[in-house]
Amino acid sequence: MSNNEVLDFLRAKNPYELEYLQAVEEVIGSVRKVLDRHPEYESLKILERLTEPERIISFRVCWMDDNNEVQVNRGYRVQMNSAIGPYKGGLRFHPSVNYSILKFLAFEQIFKNALTSLPLGGAKGGSDFDPKNKSDNEIMRFCQAFMLELYRHIGDFTDIPAGDIGVGAREIGYLFGTYKKIKNEFTGIITGKGEYWGGSAIRPEATGYGLIYFASHMLETKDDSLEGKKCLISGSGNVAQYAIEKILDKGGVPITASDSNGFIYDPDGIDREKLAYIKKLKNGDRGRIKKYTEVYTEAKYTAYSHDDDHNPLWKIEADCAFPCATQNEVNALDAQTMVKNKLLVLAEGANMPCTPEAISILQSSAVLYAPGKATNAGGVAVSGLEITQNRMGVYWNREQVDNNLKHIMKDIHNVCLKVAAEYGSPGNYLEGANIFAFVKVAEAMKAQGII
Repeated sequence: MSNNEVLDFLRAKNPYELEYLQAVEEVIGSVRKVLDRHPEYESLKILERLTEPERIISFRVCWMDDNNEVQVNRGYRVQMNSAIGPYKGGLRFHPSVNYSILKFLAFEQIFKNALTSLPLGGAKGGSDFDPKNKSDNEIMRFCQAFMLELYRHIGDFTDIPAGDIGVGAREIGYLFGTYKKIKNEFTGIITGKGEYWGGSAIRPEATGYGLIYFASHMLETKDDSLEGKKCLISGSGNVAQYAIEKILDKGGVPITASDSNGFIYDPDGIDREKLAYIKKLKNGDRGRIKKYTEVYTEAKYTAYSHDDDHNPLWKIEADCAFPCATQNEVNALDAQTMVKNKLLVLAEGANMPCTPEAISILQSSAVLYAPGKATNAGGVAVSGLEITQNRMGVYWNREQVDNNLKHIMKDIHNVCLKVAAEYGSPGNYLEGANIFAFVKVAEAMKAQGII
């Protein structure tokens, strides 16, 4: 099938799954060159098989709230591809969770995991449950009810979930504890565990750290660095927090952070004291980012409006941009503004935060652009290292894990450039990432037969 035929086929089968179709279209645009070189991939229908999940599990989750009222949510697990290893991907608890979101994330996870060089397949899961404004006991009861079904479909050599939006250390603990109780075994069936009960050093930091390690290598290709660079960051969760921390380590100047209601702009820069406040605000108090300006009055808060044609955060002049919030948060107008402001680098901390139109504008400019499947792979890389430690029964210290993370992110950066050049698109990180991962998975699928 041609690219258009594959997309038409998928649109007919999945007419309302817009995020999923967007993710697939981005990859298909890159891998046509591979299919031209490897006609056997077409005869084996690799692309068609890769875009169809191996398994989708949907289940009812019933739990009791603090008012003794029964609540009903829906749980999911999309096991997308296991050609190179057991399924791996996070769990997301958020009202927006649906088949399209999870299939897009699981599809992206195939490529992200392949890029790390670790033997991991792609999956994603979660629920439309909203942890916001829920008590710890309500969240515990929900997690227990969720795991009562999920445990049937996971295992340390089958499918190893992790955290994502709405699933942090608290939720991971409740989920793991329930699995351990049901199965009567202590195994590494979920990553993101606490360091003192099977987790890995720097797992919370890994995605944000890895993002900045990758961006640093991008700047090195231009004999430049993050030193003194003003940086825009969206989001204020783990990824954004630790991206800010690593930017500070590299001598950069982070000037923004956001949540779903709005963003703060601190012209003096977010230093370590201010970052500590953000961590306490978001991780401990679970408050809104607006409160930052009540303590640091030099900062300005801007509320988001549904009438905005683009995100005002990206209008601020800066050298580097790190979208770390959610999908499609950077549109064409945002990209045009950043190009006009002479942005140097945009590296994605979230999954698919740039629309296709935004990516096209960035790639046709002087901006160095790299996709999330490459730049935010640090999280799953350290999750993979956590799995390895669990299986070996060992614990690696912070320095050992961080050194491994640095090497993995450098290797991903270099292989993206190498493969892009081999296929006639030098400097195109998106094409390099897609092609390298696609070929790796395609070869495994070819070797394993039509299954």
